[in-house]
Amino acid sequence: MPAHPDLELAAAASVDVARIEADLGDLVRTPSITGREEIVQLEIASRLEEADITVERYSPTPQEAAEDPDWPGAEMPRASLPIVVGRVGRPGGRRILLVGHVDVVPPGDPATWTADPWGGEVRDGLLYGRGACDMKGGVVAILEAMRIVRSLADQVPFDGEVVAAFVPSEEDGGQGMLAAIRAGVTGDAAIITEPTDLDVVVAHAGAITFRLVVPGRAAHASQRREGVSALDNLFVLARALEADEARRNAAETHPLMTALGLPYPTIIGTVEGGEWASTVLDRVVATGRYGVRLGQSWRDAEADLRTCIDATCADDPFLRDHPASVEITGGRFSSAEVPSDHPLPTGLAAAIEDVTGQRPSLVGEPYGADMRLLVNEGATPTVIFGPGHVRVAHAADEFVPLEQVATCARVLAVWVLRQLVV
Repeated sequence: MPAHPDLELAAAASVDVARIEADLGDLVRTPSITGREEIVQLEIASRLEEADITVERYSPTPQEAAEDPDWPGAEMPRASLPIVVGRVGRPGGRRILLVGHVDVVPPGDPATWTADPWGGEVRDGLLYGRGACDMKGGVVAILEAMRIVRSLADQVPFDGEVVAAFVPSEEDGGQGMLAAIRAGVTGDAAIITEPTDLDVVVAHAGAITFRLVVPGRAAHASQRREGVSALDNLFVLARALEADEARRNAAETHPLMTALGLPYPTIIGTVEGGEWASTVLDRVVATGRYGVRLGQSWRDAEADLRTCIDATCADDPFLRDHPASVEITGGRFSSAEVPSDHPLPTGLAAAIEDVTGQRPSLVGEPYGADMRLLVNEGATPTVIFGPGHVRVAHAADEFVPLEQVATCARVLAVWVLRQLVV
């Protein structure tokens, strides 16, 4: 039985779906592609201030962020790293975090959309637009929950504070989250409202991006046998990476990860090479993604990748003397896990069940997230719980169900009250 059932009922009933729709539409209509998050952060700070929530802003330079020994990489140029933090409650006691990232990926070809990617159109209860699911729906759920908690904060004694952190640069590595952690945004527990279809993610894999430079030997096309095609050599390495992927996935025994089927995929995403159609390629550059296994850091995965490439080169007559080179580029996502029986996921699952009448699943995911920074660098137990489904994230016609955003806000408000009200 909840300790404050009337308070929780009042909190859940206070969620305003019309306000959620208005907020989310405004944020989707504020483009915030990774590297350009300043304007959307002004919108979020303004909403917090209107709700009488204490607001703090941090703006470390990208140069300062890159000097951190645990810098998680970046893929987009930027001039700033704007972080917005809202606080409700009493500092010095228990501190819990609600976390969302405000950056989104580019929309891609507009012709593949049936809605304006920046329009915030609503159809049949679904709000469409780039970032609606990943993860402005979750950001708006945090805003609504913070409003509700603030409205109750003067009525009940709080044994601590709730901190809402809105960070940039998650999509290309997480340097915004790491900078927030370095500024003191850590706590006793955290929820990140990435899209989970309202289940609870307690474990996630990771990924690194790599650049592979593969040599060959040029020759005239009419004398093809005198040359060595770098593209053929890339095929050799690609087949080795496929075998490595199979071995690494077959070795996994954690049930949350084996349930995914292929928790640690490896792909080659781009290939560039050649300068003349009648010349055997003497150099190919490929970029790709390499999975980080549960329990691994990104550095562990880098070592696995280099071992695979080095061993393959050593076994090849040409590559033995002309080895391919590997460089880690872009985001560096380690893995993270919180035990399924930890008070954070069990307490959150209970709140979800009480609000919705349905018990959520505790799941693992194959993608990287800011969760690993809070767990590994911030010593903050963290789970992921939010509206929308990851299958539509980054896709054309991205959308989020407005009712799921409202449900997420109700759950967050109830969970926060259970954590902080004495």
